[in-house]
Amino acid sequence: MASTETKAPSTAAEAGDSSGDIAGLEAGLDALESRVVDRQPWLRTATSKALPPLIAIAIVLVLWQLAYHFELKPHYLLPSPVEVGHSLQQKWLEGTLLSFVWTSVSRGALGFLASVAIGTVLGLIVARVKAVRAAIGPILSGLQSLPSVAWVPAAIIWFGLSDATIYTVVLLGAVPSIANGLVAGVDQISPLYLRAGRTIGATGFAGVRHVLLPASLPGYIAGLKQGWAFSWRSLMAAELIVNAPDLGTGLGQLLEQGRELQDMSWVLSAILLILIVGIGIELLIFAPVERRVLRSRGLLVKS
Repeated sequence: MASTETKAPSTAAEAGDSSGDIAGLEAGLDALESRVVDRQPWLRTATSKALPPLIAIAIVLVLWQLAYHFELKPHYLLPSPVEVGHSLQQKWLEGTLLSFVWTSVSRGALGFLASVAIGTVLGLIVARVKAVRAAIGPILSGLQSLPSVAWVPAAIIWFGLSDATIYTVVLLGAVPSIANGLVAGVDQISPLYLRAGRTIGATGFAGVRHVLLPASLPGYIAGLKQGWAFSWRSLMAAELIVNAPDLGTGLGQLLEQGRELQDMSWVLSAILLILIVGIGIELLIFAPVERRVLRSRGLLVKS
């Protein structure tokens, strides 16, 4: 009898702890399902995002101007930010600046889209076929680490000084990154999703469209971002070397012309344009898409 009376409080305590754990679990699930309604004013959000890069740019310009003022290099080798700005202004007034940018951007976009088509198919095959992964997987990793400029001499021999040479270098630079990104995304898919897809009949192309690609989006988008970076760098490397009147003038050719003329203002202007275009496409296209995908999966918390 005494033992029964001593066990009763312990059992009640355990029941209380269990109910408390369940209540805590329900509260946690409710918190996960709830959404943040309040948002910061757009001006404050824009300021918080734009101010740090602007401060960093200002610091770089100040250091650059100081290096020019104290002549760390002769002025003809290290022009001031104002001189580089005048060079850009001159190209703008000549009406050629936008054509240089458009030539490179159009080439980069076309090469990147072709790389996405090829890299996506290749990545899916490597991710799902074990024999293909064992044979091609290490080669893709090796190609991803190979500098794109190494393909330029071979492409010139194959295709001559033509657009095909430029696009070949872009493809060989971007496809491995996109394929490897998709493989990494597929490897991170929970087996439960794959079994659920097979249960509802999502096999073959339907399984790829409705299960594999949506579930692997975070890794796939990371691969696309890296693929764009590689395609842009590959394009600049190809344009620097593949220079012919019939090809038009892109930013890489513009950079090479500045080197031939020994005009450092011209060279730094071309480098600045290449940097601006690369960062601009990253911020305007890939960053919003990545934030939306991560937020939809609960991987990015709104503050």
